[in-house]
Amino acid sequence: MTNRKTEPRTDIYARITERIVADLEKGVRPWVQPWSAGNASGRITRPLRHNGAPYSGVNVLLLWSEGIARGFSSPTWMTLRQANELGAQIRKGETGATVVYASRFTKTEKDARGDDVERDIPFLKTYSVFNCDQVDGLPDHFYRRPDPVAEPLERIEHADRFFDNTGAVVRYGGDKAYYAPVTDHIQLPRPEFFKDIASFIAIRAHETLHWTAAADRLNRDLSRYHKDRGDRAFEEMLVELGSSFLCADLGIVPELEPRPDHASYIKSWVTVLQDDRKAIFAAAAHAQRAVSFLHGLQPDAAGERLAA
Repeated sequence: MTNRKTEPRTDIYARITERIVADLEKGVRPWVQPWSAGNASGRITRPLRHNGAPYSGVNVLLLWSEGIARGFSSPTWMTLRQANELGAQIRKGETGATVVYASRFTKTEKDARGDDVERDIPFLKTYSVFNCDQVDGLPDHFYRRPDPVAEPLERIEHADRFFDNTGAVVRYGGDKAYYAPVTDHIQLPRPEFFKDIASFIAIRAHETLHWTAAADRLNRDLSRYHKDRGDRAFEEMLVELGSSFLCADLGIVPELEPRPDHASYIKSWVTVLQDDRKAIFAAAAHAQRAVSFLHGLQPDAAGERLAA
């Protein structure tokens, strides 16, 4: 068992960004890899902590990618200490996967006038986690296959209710899907025009995430979306991430065929990430915020029970 060393703070952003850029340059969007993974057996979930709580933000991408690359079938991850506390052991020679932890501390400094001022300093740390497939001696429930997901029709009905509960106005017609900020509505082709209903739900998720940008919701500035390629690329990356998170939350497994514009989007995402090593972290954080916002609009204040 090998526990990867913590890297210098300044290298974390660059190393993770380089990994994601490498995937994109191969034409692979790492946030949709789980849907094409044979070992997932059609069941997709967010990566889970040892206590069953789902990971969020960029850690979802990191653990999805690691799990697929190494053929793990379990969605659950834990630290060496957590495994030991459960009376289990990491198998000899196993290596951990890197996840990140973001926080901040307060530092007192002198301003230009010599007065003490407090500054919030954000920081990012890495630590290693191991998949349950790498651990011996865990309680039986860690090795059990997840309960079967709901029947497809039941999952689709649940997803429809989820998006209806947001209050977003949807108009049907035409052959294009988009969010119109001026009229604050989502335009979608009718469901029968999609390859299957799961693909329709995925596109509805995508456009609903654009809808969260409005000033009275999450206030993401879309004013330069049609003028600045970088702004557009960042927003599209953000909603792609959010759509993948939501599909996992709702138990929807769309085929996610590449759209005609994905080649140009991938090229623009590579440019954005190479120009700003923190961009994927910011996009994942905004995506998580948008997904949490939509869950918060469900009738239950804590969000409806996830179908998956």
